[in-house]
Order: sequence, then C-alpha cells, then structure tokens
Amino acid sequence: MKNLSLLTDFYQLTMMNGYLKNGVHEDMVIFDMFFRQNPNGNGFTVIAGLEQMIEYIENLQFTEEDLEYIRGLGFDDTFIEHLRNFEFKGTIYGVNEGAIMFPSEPILRVKATCFEAQLIETAILNIINFQSLIATKATRVCNAAKGDAVFEFGLRRAQGPDAGVYGARAAVIGGCSSTSNVLAGKLFNIPVVGTQAHSWIQKFDTELEAFRAYAKAYPDKCMLLVDTYDTLKSGVPNAITVFKELKEAGYEPKGIRIDSGDLAYLSKEARKMLDEAGFKNVTIVASSDLDEATIHTLKIQGAEISGWGVGTNLITSKDCPALGGVYKLAAVEQNGDFIPKIKISENPEKITNPGSKKVVRIYDKSTNKALADLIMLEDEVIDTNKPLTIFHPIYTWKKKTIYNYTIKELLLPIFVDGKRVRPSKTVHEVKQYFEQELSTLWPEYIRLTRPQIYKVDLSQKLWDLKHSMVNTYRDKKSDD
Repeated sequence: MKNLSLLTDFYQLTMMNGYLKNGVHEDMVIFDMFFRQNPNGNGFTVIAGLEQMIEYIENLQFTEEDLEYIRGLGFDDTFIEHLRNFEFKGTIYGVNEGAIMFPSEPILRVKATCFEAQLIETAILNIINFQSLIATKATRVCNAAKGDAVFEFGLRRAQGPDAGVYGARAAVIGGCSSTSNVLAGKLFNIPVVGTQAHSWIQKFDTELEAFRAYAKAYPDKCMLLVDTYDTLKSGVPNAITVFKELKEAGYEPKGIRIDSGDLAYLSKEARKMLDEAGFKNVTIVASSDLDEATIHTLKIQGAEISGWGVGTNLITSKDCPALGGVYKLAAVEQNGDFIPKIKISENPEKITNPGSKKVVRIYDKSTNKALADLIMLEDEVIDTNKPLTIFHPIYTWKKKTIYNYTIKELLLPIFVDGKRVRPSKTVHEVKQYFEQELSTLWPEYIRLTRPQIYKVDLSQKLWDLKHSMVNTYRDKKSDD
C-alpha cells in the first residue's frame, strides 16, 4: 500500500502542533471509532477495510518531501522534527474484519498519545467508512438475489480508481461472487468476469456475425449479449443459432445477458425459447442499473434470471452515499489513571459513551443466535453462570433477563505498543467470517425492509457513569 501519511485533515496537524506547544503531546488518550446509523435502511453494518487501515498505520512515515510541504504550510522546525521521527507506538483493539456491528458500538478502541491518535483519525475514518458502506450495500443486493450469483460491475461508475478497487474488495466481502475489475482481481485474488459490450455487437455487420466471432474466440465459455437490437426477435434467436453450432462442435454454451428492457418479461420469454431449443442449462444474466429493490421485485415477478451484474448503485451506494462513522475522545490519562471524557450535545444520539469500553455479544446457548450486544467498561466482567438483565439505554423500563447464554468479546488486539499482532486474512477468509456471523442473526434483523432493531444496551456501570457526567455538566451549566 502506498504511503498515505499526508492523508489527513489540516486541523489534525494544527491540533498536533498545539499539543506539542503546550507540552501535552505525549499524554495518553483513548478514542473510539463508531457509527450512529446503519446505512441503506439495513438492520446492521458489515465492517470492512481493516486490512487497509492496518497497512496504512504500518506505513506511516513522513518523507523529506512531505516534511518540506508541511513546513511550507507554516509549521516550525520543532514540529517538523517530531514528524520526521514519527512512529506509531499505540495500542489498537478492534473487531474482526467482516464483523456485523450496530450503531454506537466501538469498532476500534485506540489508546495512544495525543500526537499519534490525532494523526490517524482522518485516514481511519476514510478507509473504514467507505469499505463498510459498500460491503453493507453488497449484502443487501446479495440478500435480494436469494443465492444467485452477483457480479460487481461498478468500476466505470466508481468515484475514482481507489473507490473502484477497494469498493470491489468490499463488495466481495459483502457477498458478491466476482468483479469486472481486473486490478482488484489481481490485488485481492478475486475472480474476474466479463464477456462483451454492445460495441462488440455493433462492430460486425450483423448480430449473428458478432455472436459467431465471439464463439470462435471463446467456444468453451460463450456468454452472449442479446439486447443490442431486439432481444426476442433477433438477440435470442441468433444466440440459439450459435449455441447449436457450438453444440455440434462439442462445446457447451454458457448463457445470455440482457442489459435493457423489461427484464422480467424478457427473461421469461427467453427462457422458454432456450428451453424449447434444448438449452435448459444455458443461464440468463441481467444487468441494467440494478439494485436490491429492483432485484427483489424481479424475483417476485418470477424473472428467469440466475445471475446479476450490479454496477453503479452498488459501487456508489447510490441511495446512501456515506457511512457516518466518527472518532471520538473517550478518556484521558491523568496521574496513571484514565479519566472518562464525554461529548454533550443537544441531540441525545450525539452524546458519547465515556471511558475505556468493550463490546460483548450475547448468544442464546441452544441456538447460537445473537440476542443482544452490551457496551461495557473495559474492566467489567460478566458471570455467565448467572442470569443477565439488560435494559434499553434510553427507555430504561424496557428490560430483558437472559438465561442460558454465552458471550463473545468483539474488540480484539490489532496493535500492541505499536506492533501488529493480528495476522492478515484474504478477502475470501474475511467473506467466510462475515457469512458465519450472518448465520447468527435471526431473519428479522436481516430482512430488506423495516428490519427489527437489534438490541445494543449499556451496562449498568457505564449507564451510571454516563448519566452522572451528563448531570454534572448540566448542573455546572445551570450554575454558570
């Protein structure tokens, strides 16, 4: 991964320099990264991009060219020297990539000096927000496809090369089987797919000639685009002619692709024509500005489609263009102890959870299904031999006592004292982990529309701390 040390907001540098000038740059702090709302109306968020975040931190080093540029922004030699010798020595705990998470839960817990923790904020948010957004969108699309193959086709519509490459990676984590993006295929060992565009068909004098030329080049994997002129009157009949010729030559044709028109009607009619011609194993793939809502509707209509090429609406997450992940201060070290910090807001959902925290997922022991998550202070312990009572963090009268359960801590070490302690995983391993996690959710949390809200509660100790700090602030404000 290229050096992204300058991938930060200017105000991070001004704060770092301010900490240095005030002699507090080596004070230890704790930051949490979390998000406040699931994207796309989904019931959960798939966390992706952690491998790239780790690589970013491992490669943090300012070149002399970088330092000269920063000097030109008005920073003095003392600050430049601190950047020249910069090395991340902090500790980061985080979820596994591919984890399923919910609003307000820490995805990362960063314990480092002010100087270190402030520098990495922007890049962490940039990397994880985007890939998590696309992985979650891909999950929705694949959910709608009900087990059919979904191909990521979005490179030409992505918001730049990096979005195309890392978006393809995230889409595969979220469930896509392959990508059209050759560079992503090479970088992440993702299967790449693609056949021909309408320009191929137009290049030849007739559609039949174009199909025959393609079959000649790729006789053992012939997939033909049939909607350039007229899907049912010429595209499918010409494809059948070529498929018969392939069959006579000893090859099995693969399928057809429809990229426009009424996909439900056209696919059903094409299926009849193919079946009558003896090509029941030939698949029908659809493209054409698809998203989860369209695929869901086509499924309801009985469309005869078994593969879906999804581009623009997936790679841009068109209906929700950003995941609102944030990075907030949770504690500051004073005299060897970490003192909780809280952000107060007129908007209740923006009041942060103070202190050094962990996240515990609670599972029903008999089904291994997730029941709820509990955000707790780091030093708290749950005795699983005793019943556990949880309550809604706002509507505290809503309580539930859980029996016969197991728990799993979600925040695990990534860096300890600056050293990476978590091994790399391939995209396919991350995807497999996500699929395992998804299997622990009840269907009501997975459905596309109006999913049930998953329980994310605060421990009693954390709830007491938070409300004590809120009340202290309000009392102080009223005194002022």
